[in-house]
Amino acid sequence: MSVSSIGATTAAAYAQQTTGTKTTKETKETTASKNDQDTAVVYEKSFASKTDSTKSNAAIVAQLKADAEARTAQLQSLVEKMISKQGQTLGTADDMWSFLAKGNLTADADTIAQAKKDVAEDGYWGAEQTSERILSFAKALAGDDPAKAEELLNAFKKGYSEATKTWGSDLPSLCSDTYDLVEKKFNDWMNTETA
Repeated sequence: MSVSSIGATTAAAYAQQTTGTKTTKETKETTASKNDQDTAVVYEKSFASKTDSTKSNAAIVAQLKADAEARTAQLQSLVEKMISKQGQTLGTADDMWSFLAKGNLTADADTIAQAKKDVAEDGYWGAEQTSERILSFAKALAGDDPAKAEELLNAFKKGYSEATKTWGSDLPSLCSDTYDLVEKKFNDWMNTETA
């Protein structure tokens, strides 16, 4: 029986139910003549799932990038507002990080409250959410292939090292907490390949 004969049978049954024009005998005759014409079912491989997965990963990457850009702009605006209130100006982005690393700044109560909320354990820039975004981004880039996890973890470590150099000293504890969580989550991901 072929797939098309199943379709013909279903169509005939539907026509009988809706219009009452075909009898059971006519439906059987239609099905029998179709079965005589069709000898085998033809299977054609579908590539839709691979394409859907690729599109899905691309959508995840795009969403993560857009979210990161928006949140980074928000953070930059917060820092710029705080620095400008102190009469400080910055020449380059590197100077901004060095300035912040020194810790010689003050902020108003609203800015402090927003910063505390953002870096809290459950905050957007907190270690848990940040490490989860880093892992999600890596998985999307790798097509969720644990075999690529080590390469992406090494890229993360290189980036962390570069950030430490730009900062000019050890990064704040929030960063090292995030680093530890990222490393653990990558190792868990790599171990899923052997499990």
